Order: sequence, then C-alpha cells, then structure tokens
Amino acid sequence: MATRTRRSQRRTEALSRERIVETAIELLDTAGESGLTFRALTERLATGPGAVYWHVANKGELLGAATDAVVAAALAAEPAASGGSGESAGSAEPAGSAGSAASAEPAASAEPAASAGSADSPQDGIRAVALGLFDAIEEHPWLATQLATQLSRSLWATVAPRIFESIGRRIRALDVPESSWFAATSALMHYILGAAGQNAANAASARTLGPDVDRARFLDAASTAWEELDPDDYPFTRTVADQLRGHDDREQFLAGIDLILAGITALPRPGDEARTPPAT
Repeated sequence: MATRTRRSQRRTEALSRERIVETAIELLDTAGESGLTFRALTERLATGPGAVYWHVANKGELLGAATDAVVAAALAAEPAASGGSGESAGSAEPAGSAGSAASAEPAASAEPAASAGSADSPQDGIRAVALGLFDAIEEHPWLATQLATQLSRSLWATVAPRIFESIGRRIRALDVPESSWFAATSALMHYILGAAGQNAANAASARTLGPDVDRARFLDAASTAWEELDPDDYPFTRTVADQLRGHDDREQFLAGIDLILAGITALPRPGDEARTPPAT
C-alpha cells in the first residue's frame, strides 16, 4: 500500500500545474510559441491531454501561466553583475529559467521581488528588478512578445500588477510625491520592458547572421557605417559612432535606468516651493 501511495504521489507531482508550466517554458525556449502545442506538451510529459486540460483550459491560459512564472522568478532572482561582453552573465540557474520559474509560479500571491527588496537603497532595488527582467527576457526569446500581449490585452492579470508593484514600492520609498507615483512607475516599467525587449530582438537577429558574424564584428560594421554618413545631415550620429562600437548592453541599459531615476528623484516635493528663497 505504501509503494502504491508513493507511485501515486509521483504521478500527481509529474502532472501538477507547476510541472506542466515548467514543461511549457522548456518548449517555448526551444521551439517558440508555435512549438507549444498540447500534443507536444503531452508527449513530453508522457501523459494524455485530459490530464493537462485538468490544470489549464487552453493555450492562452498556459502562455499566461508561463509568462507569470518566468516574471515571478526574474523578480525574485539575484541578477548577475553588469559588464562583460554585453550579454547576460551566465549562471547555474539563469533568472527566469525553467526550474526557477516553475518553483515561483505557485507563489503568485507572495510578496513580489523579495530578494530584490534586500538591496541597500530603493534605487538599488529598482536596478535589481530591472536587471532581473532584462536577463529573463534575454534568456527566454518568447517572453518579450508575451509581455507585450499581456500588457495590452490582460492588464488585470497577475503579470502587470506584479511588475508594477515591484517597481512602485521602491518609487514610494524614494519619497516621490504620491501624485507622481503612477507616472514614475509607468515610465520605468515601459523603459525596462521596451529596452530589454529590443535587446532580445537584437540578439535574436544576430543569431540569424551566421557563426562568422559575432557581436563585436556586427557593431564595428554598424559604427563604420555611421561614421560614413553625410556630415551635414548626421553630425551628431557621426560623433557618437565610436561609442556604439564599444558599448556594453547591460551597462547602457542601467545608464538609462539611472537617467530616469535622476529625473524622478529631482521631482519637487510638497513644501519645496515654500522653502525656496525668493530670487533677488
């Protein structure tokens, strides 16, 4: 009887919602959204479609669960330090990977970005949130599209509030005026997802250029093309062309975060006008 119970528990674990979402993430990473079919899912899980439909009603729900699981894992992860070749630094379990995402998926109601909250300051916490999402979007090429879909069609689902809450708590901790909380949080959220999504698109495009074209060679060619632009029409672009050649994607991403934070922290607080001496 004990053996039968243990086997039953193993079957239940294998067919749990968490295991289904984990497998869906693996399929999305290897085959993209078009490769995520219930047939492929049941084959990889070695089960029947009824067992899967017991936990998820359709592909849309499954994509939403996979997106939420990866985002939850990314917000809870300690991001790798910036620098290097401009690609995310490797780790044993990348932020938002299938294993970490599956374990994070059930905790949808937990406090968001718990480990990021241990940062030294609200600014550090925002950088940690940003890098966690940056790395997850780069690690999972399908994620940027799904985030855009969820934010445009399902703003009330868990993904948007999860990200908004993680950033917004830290905006509030910066002593930003309450009237500016929504605008400041929205600006950061849109920058993070937009810049990270563009970086992922660049990486995907580079992979189609063949093994002989690496990132450094591609950027060198682009920089050279900028330098050869008409000096009357593109004086500024020609001036910064060499910075394109040597830039680091993660450092540039964080520089954008810091620029936005500088503007946010410069917002006038209630009473600032009263404390400002009149001009003479």
